[in-house]
Amino acid sequence: METTQSPMLDDLDHQVVQALMLDGRAAFSKIAAVLGVSDQTVIRRYRRLRTAGLLRVVGRRVGLPESWLRVQCTPDVAVAVADALARRPDISWVTLNSGGTEVNCMTRAGSRDARDPLLPDPLPHVQRVAGMTAHTVLKVFTGAPSRRPGANRLTHEQAAELERPTHPGTEPVHLDETDLVLLAELARDGRTGCPELARATGLSESTARRRMEHLQDVGALVFDVEIDPALLGCPTQATLWATVAPADLPGIAFAAAVTGSANLVAVVLCRDTGELYEFLTDRLGSLPAIQRAELSPVTRTVKRAGLLTDGHRLVDPAH
Repeated sequence: METTQSPMLDDLDHQVVQALMLDGRAAFSKIAAVLGVSDQTVIRRYRRLRTAGLLRVVGRRVGLPESWLRVQCTPDVAVAVADALARRPDISWVTLNSGGTEVNCMTRAGSRDARDPLLPDPLPHVQRVAGMTAHTVLKVFTGAPSRRPGANRLTHEQAAELERPTHPGTEPVHLDETDLVLLAELARDGRTGCPELARATGLSESTARRRMEHLQDVGALVFDVEIDPALLGCPTQATLWATVAPADLPGIAFAAAVTGSANLVAVVLCRDTGELYEFLTDRLGSLPAIQRAELSPVTRTVKRAGLLTDGHRLVDPAH
């Protein structure tokens, strides 16, 4: 597939994407009824985006220890460092920042009982790495899907019909081997059908469905929609380090409390650099609690939610 030409998403495509942001497992018939189109129309739109590698619903296990790493390196090796980190299965996403002099990535431990994720060792081209800091993720703030960048194609009534209530977990959830198999299947494709989930787990379809819904209800499983923000009209991206939690600000795609000199990191998505400047001066600058803020522009996303990127496309890593 040609990756230099940006695919076009029309208004209905945007509506389908936003519907999935509100409930990644919503039945196509429900989405169709809310949007006022046929079931087959929604199915065709979803399959086109999914087959082209432009969109993926991903089931994400909640509660595993995570760390955000900032690696400063010389521009001539930054891409090689980013690509090498992206090949690691314990690193879920990687970006090139600050004009190619910094690589950001998220590491994740394999279990809730494990210590914080270890730093990648060895780093490629370590002699060209100028510095590295690790920030333990203490808490992830998830704003309302309707406030995500580009999520403005549904009415409030449509969004309310589609949104699935979230239940942030407060206590550790015991997961057995069947749960882990279920989570692994949903991590590959969050819309895997119940017949396939039943075959993978050895459960009946109804039991597999109930088990999945239980994991959602107790806050152990959430569904994210992975798509290049540029396709939603937000090609400008930056990482914000600050001392205030701006999770309620429009433009914030992700925010987390972390350890380190800045106690919060967030991903900002904007239409262009002018809107990014407006975010920094008007929206962020108006917050009285702000003490320090640092913006690190993202020049390239190498990996997101465990999937490698090829232009706008999401690609399964080779194993």
